[in-house]
Amino acid sequence: MTQTIVLAFGGNAITRSTEKGTRDEQWANIRKTCAHVAELIKQGHRVLITHGNGPQVGNLLLKNELCKEVVPPMPLDVCVSNTQGSLGYAISQTLGNYLQSIGIEIPVVSLITQVVVSPEDPSFTQPSKFIGPFFSEVEACQIMETKGHVFKEDSGRGWRRVVPSPEPLEIVERNMVKQLLDTGAVVVAAGGGGIPVARSVGGLVGVEAVIDKDMAGQLLASGVNADAFLLLTEVERVCINYGKPSQQTLASMTVSQARQYQAAGHFPPGSMGPKVEAAIRFVSSVPGRKAYIVSLENACKAFTGESGTVITAE
Repeated sequence: MTQTIVLAFGGNAITRSTEKGTRDEQWANIRKTCAHVAELIKQGHRVLITHGNGPQVGNLLLKNELCKEVVPPMPLDVCVSNTQGSLGYAISQTLGNYLQSIGIEIPVVSLITQVVVSPEDPSFTQPSKFIGPFFSEVEACQIMETKGHVFKEDSGRGWRRVVPSPEPLEIVERNMVKQLLDTGAVVVAAGGGGIPVARSVGGLVGVEAVIDKDMAGQLLASGVNADAFLLLTEVERVCINYGKPSQQTLASMTVSQARQYQAAGHFPPGSMGPKVEAAIRFVSSVPGRKAYIVSLENACKAFTGESGTVITAE
């Protein structure tokens, strides 16, 4: 059965934590990703792709700092738009070439996408979104002292800069995304969580923040009436008691079960937390929807229950 599927994968899938983030490294990772996405397209599904940009936008901010005496630094919303364009270009070209090589003539379109947030969102005083490379605690403290940036420890992997991550309220280009899907195109949209904007008397205005791509992805998926929302991650299935002797993998969760696990602290904010919350919101909005948290390599197996964690309303 043909379904409309929204795929969300992170910026760390494009630039691995052990990599510098060169053009060749990023494109090699995108080629691997596109090979798996193509399998879903071969099965006849309509596919909408969204992606993160944490490492990439963090690198742009570092360039801002290093070159500010020569080239004027750009605000964070512009940096998000830059990564949205560059990664969208890479994904659309790479996936388009791959589909053509296997005899599938489907256009792949990348759309610059704005996402409305509230300027009163509490995240502007409590930054939480990880961006950029990893540092040691000593290095992070030195940068905080000299630059005034906020750093936090990221799931035992090192210290990273954090910036505001407001709640996404509206996908500005939602109707255009849906129209492109309806024509049969594969669409890349809301990259990096979307360009954060706020409504003002004069219209839309950019806001310095980075929206979580999973939260923007569920809003995008709901907006185009998707049947399924796949949140791609590094692990095969969601776990409770992660990293402990009592660790348990979950093949399925209802919303009520997921809420109970959330309340018990099983899904940390810096890792699985946003994915589970995004899945809950997506399946709760319309009866019959399903969300899957699964590794990229096993994305196609999620629908058969061979891999991944499926989240349903009940």
